[in-house]
Amino acid sequence: MSALPRAGELGLIGCHVCGLVCRDTRTHDLACPRCGAQLYRRKSASISRTWALLIAAFIFYLPANLLPIMRTVSLGDVDDNTILSGVVELWVKGSPDLAVIVFTASIVVPMLKFLVLGMLLISARRGSSWAQRQRAKLYRLVEFIGYWSMLDVFVVALLTALVRFGVLSQVEPLPGVIYFGLTVVATMLASMSFDPRLIWDNRDNDD
Repeated sequence: MSALPRAGELGLIGCHVCGLVCRDTRTHDLACPRCGAQLYRRKSASISRTWALLIAAFIFYLPANLLPIMRTVSLGDVDDNTILSGVVELWVKGSPDLAVIVFTASIVVPMLKFLVLGMLLISARRGSSWAQRQRAKLYRLVEFIGYWSMLDVFVVALLTALVRFGVLSQVEPLPGVIYFGLTVVATMLASMSFDPRLIWDNRDNDD
């Protein structure tokens, strides 16, 4: 059975913002007639740019977890807390729900992005036709999570505001917050740089 024609072969191009399928006029600076977003056939150097951003995000992620994110001063006691120690404090102090939210947004979500994007990049580089539909769904999941990436930074703010050490007198951010913010931005850019059409380049070989 012959494979179905591709959009490019039919002279069609899809808008990555609103999803409108438009006629490809083969001109530069083509814009979507519905939302005005720029239309592109392929993202240039998608794999190399995504790898660079993903590696940068992982490098930022290490000090984000190793360095303290905040310092609390209570009745003369100075305490520096990392993300994980803050999660433990929340759990011990009787806020397990908030501890789960912090752990999910600050640990689970970034690791999920690293693993999924890394797998997509490796399979795209190898031209694999394995589980193309599932990989496309994983990319859409990462893209959806990207919309909520700033939740990670918001959680840090919650952690700063809600942790109680008796009479809390002063809280100040530490360098870990900066690296965490850089991780969020880099993973968002990495997801935006990946071209999902690379997943389907070898669909003709799919069993």
